[in-house]
Amino acid sequence: MTDSRQIEQQAADWLVRRDADGWTAREQTTLDGWLGESPRHKVAFLRLQSAWAETGRLQALAAGLPAGTLPPRRLSADSTADARPDLRGITFAPRHGAGHGARIPGWRNIAAALTLVAAGSAAWGGWQISGREQAQYASTVGQIQTVTLPDGSTATLSSDSRLDVRISRGERHIVLLQGEAFFDVAHDTRRPFVVETGGRRVAAVGTRFSVRRDPGAVRVVVTEGKVRLESQAGADGRAQPVSLLPAGSVATAGRNGVLVRSVPVADAERYLEWRDGFLTFDDTLLAEAASEFNRFNTRKLELADATVATLRVGGNFRWSNAEGFARLLEQGFPVRAERHEDRIVLHTR
Repeated sequence: MTDSRQIEQQAADWLVRRDADGWTAREQTTLDGWLGESPRHKVAFLRLQSAWAETGRLQALAAGLPAGTLPPRRLSADSTADARPDLRGITFAPRHGAGHGARIPGWRNIAAALTLVAAGSAAWGGWQISGREQAQYASTVGQIQTVTLPDGSTATLSSDSRLDVRISRGERHIVLLQGEAFFDVAHDTRRPFVVETGGRRVAAVGTRFSVRRDPGAVRVVVTEGKVRLESQAGADGRAQPVSLLPAGSVATAGRNGVLVRSVPVADAERYLEWRDGFLTFDDTLLAEAASEFNRFNTRKLELADATVATLRVGGNFRWSNAEGFARLLEQGFPVRAERHEDRIVLHTR
């Protein structure tokens, strides 16, 4: 049983026990604790709760079947047929109290049936009613924001970044409108997780990777799992090659094609240290380092001449401390900093 199936089964058990007689405040506290342990717990519980409500506590699904028989799973992940149960003519008997501490007979069987229809009934109850889940997320300059997406995945937005999220029964589709985001994708083989930006598509199932949009280029860093990098068809209509990127891949896609470098995962993680408030440079042109600082700060670093721009720097720096970076340059390089309220201009000394 996979981890997602275990969570789904646990959620079903909780849901059926809660709906039985004798539910106590102590049990509610325990359930609240389980829901708070992980967004995936809450997502699974809410999906099953939707199925539970839409199928009349699942009794309608079993109508007419012999006692102890589970209804067949009628909706697959990729089915387009309407698999809603036919409820015409069905009436429900009044529910009788069973006394303190009692449970619905065969509640574990009902929970098992509920998990079987989770992909079908929950999808129908959620997606067909609302159509799809849609949201937009944005961060301001100097803000790092982590959000939980409706499917249980998380996205960490870098400074001044924007996402458009659309999740349906068939696909989890993300558009990176600007900036950079790191994705920790909840495993779901039925719904690919696709990030689209700058004419490129990055597709994954369950993995960890970042996508960055720069003028004229897209960068993808994979730290776990594997992703597929696709490009739009060329001007002649021909399909472009697909790049498969395993963990440790750093891919840059631009006008001249896709450049992929394979590095140790620890080195790939260095590209993502902005999540912890740092920028790491290794023999980097000062022009590039200044550009990185400017992504995170409203007080910009400006380069007064070509000579200062070609200086090379290395080290680990807090992106929030552009002033400290300028002081270090003055101490160790032939650089003079001219300070203004909205910018720091770097000159050759």
